[in-house]
Amino acid sequence: MEKFVLAIDSFKGCLTSLEAEQAAERGIRSADSRAEIISIPVSDGGEGMLKAFCAALGGTVKHVSCHDPMMRPITAAYGVITPGDGCQTAVIEVAQAVGLSLVDPMERNILKATSYGVGELICDAMQQGCTRLIVGLGGSATSDCGVGMLRALIDHFGGEDFDDIRGHFADLHITLACDVQNPLCGANGAAHVFAPQKGADAQQVRLLDRRAQRFAALSAQHFGYDRSSQPGAGAAGGLGYALMQYLGAERQSGIELLLDLTSFDQCLIGASCVVTGEGRADRQTLMGKLPYGILQRARRKGVRTILIAGQIADKKQLLEAGFDTVLCINPENTDIAQAMDPLTAVARIEETLRKWLCQIQSL
Repeated sequence: MEKFVLAIDSFKGCLTSLEAEQAAERGIRSADSRAEIISIPVSDGGEGMLKAFCAALGGTVKHVSCHDPMMRPITAAYGVITPGDGCQTAVIEVAQAVGLSLVDPMERNILKATSYGVGELICDAMQQGCTRLIVGLGGSATSDCGVGMLRALIDHFGGEDFDDIRGHFADLHITLACDVQNPLCGANGAAHVFAPQKGADAQQVRLLDRRAQRFAALSAQHFGYDRSSQPGAGAAGGLGYALMQYLGAERQSGIELLLDLTSFDQCLIGASCVVTGEGRADRQTLMGKLPYGILQRARRKGVRTILIAGQIADKKQLLEAGFDTVLCINPENTDIAQAMDPLTAVARIEETLRKWLCQIQSL
């Protein structure tokens, strides 16, 4: 009896990680009904993190009234899990409260967009007794260096400034699930690299970077240390910096964090292969994206890795990097709208893995 481990990223805009893995499982079972299959929904801290972490770790989802990047009332969600050490943990995907998708392109204003809603989620999690936070920093609409988040904390705890409320966070441990390594300021910082994607023009980028430099300088003078050059400080418009500088957060690769929490290496024992994937696979997959992280773990345990994707380029490089098989689920010249249809994607994942396994069994 063969053992398969499924760890497939979401097909963005089409399927969640769990949906893709359910389709893969059906495809494998149609070729081998006796197969042992372990499914681990995955995310690197970006889109879909909340669903993936809660599905993989058995968490519950809590809905909270908070504010979006334009300070409009919304309802956002975060997860609550209890890992093996019994420490109640909140899983916060910042895009739930301040995601770029929450603001219509015509309404975006990068100079006013605020991370206030993230602070509201943190406060609610603390009220629920969570002493550990896992914060995914992908997909934000903000570039306020986390100032809005800090203001929400100050407002909630009733202080005049952060020093007044600092003691409330003494026992709070925060891990940033983040693969972004950019610093807060400069040519590789939050403003220059990410703000244009959020609607900023060249003049606004320069203004945002000056704001970030000034905020970092004042904060360093106040605390006596400076986290603005730490890898990940520029993530989520500088929210990573504020969480590091003011709340002592530590950054960890999102996929490595999830794989550790789910005891992924233990799941690999006795496995025939790992199936991973994403919507589009190309040479950028090898630059620290989720399937590459899965590949590295599997190779250390001597387990072969199969990569599936809706679109594939640079197949030779993917194979040379160590993927044993690279499979495109769509025929050549497939219409993109058809490929993005969830029902079509599910059917093609099933059929691709069924055919692949039948071919392997016939050898």
